[in-house]
Amino acid sequence: MGPLLIASLIVSLLGLPVAAWFDLRALSERMLQAQVGDINRVIDEVRAFYGSDVVERILSASGPITVTHNYRDIPGAIPIPATLSIELGKLISSKNDAVKYRFVSDHPFKGREARAIDSFGQDALSRLRADPKQPIIEVSGSLLERQIRTAAPVIMGPVCVSCHNAHPDSPKQDWKVGDVRGIQEISVTQPIASNVFSFKYLLSYFAFIVLAGLILIVLQRRQTSLIRGMNRELSEANDFLASVSAKLAKYLSPQVYKSIFSGEKDVTIETERKKLTIFFSDIKDFTAISERLQPEDLTALLNEYFTEMSAIALRHGGTVDKFIGDAILVFFGDPETKGVKEDARACLRMAVDMQQRLEVLSDQWLRRGIEHPFRARMGINTGYCNVGNFGSNDRMEYTIIGAAANLAARLQTIAEPGGICLSYETYALVRDLVQVEPLAPIGMKGIGREIIPYAVKGLSGDWSPKSSVIREHATGLELFIDPDAMSEGGIEQAKRRLSEALAVLNLRTS
Repeated sequence: MGPLLIASLIVSLLGLPVAAWFDLRALSERMLQAQVGDINRVIDEVRAFYGSDVVERILSASGPITVTHNYRDIPGAIPIPATLSIELGKLISSKNDAVKYRFVSDHPFKGREARAIDSFGQDALSRLRADPKQPIIEVSGSLLERQIRTAAPVIMGPVCVSCHNAHPDSPKQDWKVGDVRGIQEISVTQPIASNVFSFKYLLSYFAFIVLAGLILIVLQRRQTSLIRGMNRELSEANDFLASVSAKLAKYLSPQVYKSIFSGEKDVTIETERKKLTIFFSDIKDFTAISERLQPEDLTALLNEYFTEMSAIALRHGGTVDKFIGDAILVFFGDPETKGVKEDARACLRMAVDMQQRLEVLSDQWLRRGIEHPFRARMGINTGYCNVGNFGSNDRMEYTIIGAAANLAARLQTIAEPGGICLSYETYALVRDLVQVEPLAPIGMKGIGREIIPYAVKGLSGDWSPKSSVIREHATGLELFIDPDAMSEGGIEQAKRRLSEALAVLNLRTS
């Protein structure tokens, strides 16, 4: 379309002046030919009239030659100038439709044929007698024909004055030299339709432009249809890709999904070594719990647990690596990082929020008939790992590998149910946030030194929660208190019920 549009534009710009020049030249030639033809006809008619009504009458005269207005009635007579003009006007006008000529006067000789003077003639006589030098022109006509009429004064000369003033048939005998005797009126009619086809080049040009425009319109419509179809296909493809990407996003961590689809990371097998903070959690006695529950109930419970924990991890900026049975592996520091220290502190905040949320969920599960709700052990370690895409060209996984990850998994095994266990590397970065208790050193394969775990016993400073959930479950005992969720009336009611319960227990033990 591009070359075609450029070529059409060039032809349009250059074709118009060229076509106009050719047509103007052709029109000029046509008009000149018409004028030459008209002049030739007028001259021929004048020559013929002169030969028949002047020369022939003189040669055939047997007596004296006279000049009179009624020359045809007198042998050997020839016409006076006014009569000559009148006769020539009749002759020229009768044989030529395009050019007409006539002599008009408001003082005709007696006995001469009366000639009507229209408004143009009367106006011309009046104006020329006032000023013989002013031009008198009138343009008229219809949609298909134009006519130009012009009037010139017939001025009396000395011979004409002496003749008219002495002639007995003259209606006016006080003429003076310079008076306007009448007018010579010439009218030229030109049919517009006859000149339309003189513009054959312009007509051809406009026909070409119309044809080119129609072709462009057809091509544009076709292109529009093609583009509309392509847009529809692209829209369908985009909807399909959006649907597929939304489904694929469920299998990837949001940070990984974002970095891949934004082009920040390529889907290639490559890794890099980074210092990360790794979180590992596991559910205590999950095997025993799974034996007590039906598979459908266990699946629903586990999915609810993963959903809640994943939401907390994402809220704190963690990358959810994978779910391993009932275990969760989360790391901080890739693909997004706020620095090693801030990553460790964010991981600790996440773990605390997870344990607090798990307290609330446990009460809800108890109310739904789950006798042994989930209780999680959590371990956190900070260290260097290889992080990136592992696998083959056909199947790869974004994950971490390294002893630091193994240590986080080991730390969760020695944590208390509902507790959090830190390595010294993590504790050093968050020591202002927590109160810890050192545990007995442990050893690990691949690590040549003993590892001292730190169990989180409480939170320090402003970061410490202002209230905590109290929950206890045993045979004959169901206790759950969430002070933050209670109103003042609820707190007073809880106090009364606890006092009543305490009184009953005291009676049983006394």
